[in-house]
Amino acid sequence: MNSRTRRIVLGISLPVVVFAVLGGFLSKATAREETYQHLKVYEEVVQLISNQYVEKVDGNKVMLGALTGLADSLDPDSAFLTSEQVKQIEAGSAVPSGDVGLDLTRQYYLRVIAARDGSPAFKAGLRTGDYVRSIGETATRNMSVFEGMRLLRGAPGTKVKLTVMRGGAAEPHVIELTREAAPAGEVTSRMEAGGVGYLRVAAIGAKTADAAKSHAADLVKNGASTVVVDVRRTSGGTPENGLALARVFVGQGTLALRQTRGSARETIATRANDGAISQPVLILIDNGTSGAAELFAAALSGNKRAELIGERTIGRAGEQRLIKLPDGTGLWLTTTRYLMPDGSPLHEKGLEPAVPVAEPDVDFGQTPPPGDPILEKALERATQKKAA
Repeated sequence: MNSRTRRIVLGISLPVVVFAVLGGFLSKATAREETYQHLKVYEEVVQLISNQYVEKVDGNKVMLGALTGLADSLDPDSAFLTSEQVKQIEAGSAVPSGDVGLDLTRQYYLRVIAARDGSPAFKAGLRTGDYVRSIGETATRNMSVFEGMRLLRGAPGTKVKLTVMRGGAAEPHVIELTREAAPAGEVTSRMEAGGVGYLRVAAIGAKTADAAKSHAADLVKNGASTVVVDVRRTSGGTPENGLALARVFVGQGTLALRQTRGSARETIATRANDGAISQPVLILIDNGTSGAAELFAAALSGNKRAELIGERTIGRAGEQRLIKLPDGTGLWLTTTRYLMPDGSPLHEKGLEPAVPVAEPDVDFGQTPPPGDPILEKALERATQKKAA
């Protein structure tokens, strides 16, 4: 191995070893042995690339690709961060208040989890499952969710261009969105036929639980015997805010379990005065139900306080933190995950609806068919339960 190749191997292998020590997957002894075996193969791959690739190799580019791939292999929210990104986080730089209302995950490219009600992305017709092929002029093929979400932010009134693919469409769609200030939380309600109260929670923030409690109480005063809570396309929000929303409807029991590696599972239980709303609940979910909304739905279904109707959720119930590496780069690493009240997995598994109902597929630019099959099924179920 020549000196240049040794430098490349050392430059790549050192952060990999640090990553293995910090992250780990198995017991320490097994992980160490497997890591050394992989590094031997890795060293050989680097030699082959450095000495036999058709062009001269940029060692920094190879290292960045390798470390990015390591983080990507964990879950969509974990990411390898450049030194510039680490400096931004450490400096506490405020994220611009303007956004386009999108929450993203990663599947080959960046992919839409949900477009918030009334947001620029929602008005432009973006839907759960759409692939964002590029943000501005930057392709998302090797872009982390962390980086993509930051690129979408900007000052209110500024514009951002997205290249979007849906389903098997042959041609991408290029759309330009104007950023707006993001609301902290959105709750609306109305009475439906048959004494059913409908509560729409479009986003979950610090004040959402109080707003939902007030809206739900008004529905009950107006004669609602059942409350339908709609958290379709509701994504993001902190776990604490999602669990605070669950406390409105769950009076007694375990809301969730919090698991951090190397620590005992922490039980998150109800408190005195929880469960202000005791009426039967139906929760509408779909592939865009994520994060705080998933924890809310899991807490209610796990305590048999609600029946889930709609589509399977995405399974995004973890928390990330920054781990700085010796060269100034870092890992945005999922270090905590939340479990169902009974201890079963939620992160990367999602919630299965008790009553599955599919959302209709719509081509880009097409108007959705009339009606709302998931809500209609929920109203039907509410009527059946009342009659029983």
